[in-house]
Amino acid sequence: MSLETLLQRSAWAQGLTPDQRARVVAEIQVRPVENGGYVCRKGDPTHAWFGVIEGLVKITTASASGKSVTFTGVPAGAWFGEGSVLKHEIRKYDVMALRDSVLAHMPIATFDWLLDTSIPFNRFLTRQLNERLGQFIAAVEHERLLDTDARVARSLSSMFNPNLYPSDDNTMQISQEELSYLAGVSRQRVNLALKVLEQAGLVKVDYGVLTILDLEGLREFGM
Repeated sequence: MSLETLLQRSAWAQGLTPDQRARVVAEIQVRPVENGGYVCRKGDPTHAWFGVIEGLVKITTASASGKSVTFTGVPAGAWFGEGSVLKHEIRKYDVMALRDSVLAHMPIATFDWLLDTSIPFNRFLTRQLNERLGQFIAAVEHERLLDTDARVARSLSSMFNPNLYPSDDNTMQISQEELSYLAGVSRQRVNLALKVLEQAGLVKVDYGVLTILDLEGLREFGM
């Protein structure tokens, strides 16, 4: 996927005027990051809003003792990090590539300019922040109330949120190791959970690829 394709899939970009779009394209920087590399680090100054052109990244943090937690995964086609940009604060989390990835970096000055000049961009951000809040409230609920199989199901279904991660594709290229990072369980336990979900007719598991057969069923599994 190219930057142009990413913008075509981004609801906020569709509402821009030709002049606004031209400035956005001119000022966005496209940068690769290798598997295991960092897009940004906790404590870094916020300099950009990020869009995933290719690959998969995770938003994570770790304590001084080394205990870590993953908040969410971000697949190709999605934008993230708007909260820190809006507040002009240092990053409160790490963003790490789970495979070789390519990201769009919209400078904070461009982001602020869109806030001042584009009503559709502001409406998009309102929806985006509301969806993000709902995502994290659900994550806390799932962590405390659901068993491991259901948590893996929710980790998968959350990556098919049509507002946060726009895509018409019901397949995802993701390894069991990558999914284990996102769900916060071992790869071996992910393997068992996927077998349960496949037997329930919710997903189809192939090597490195998952096909979602019943998204609503995946969202409600274990309730």
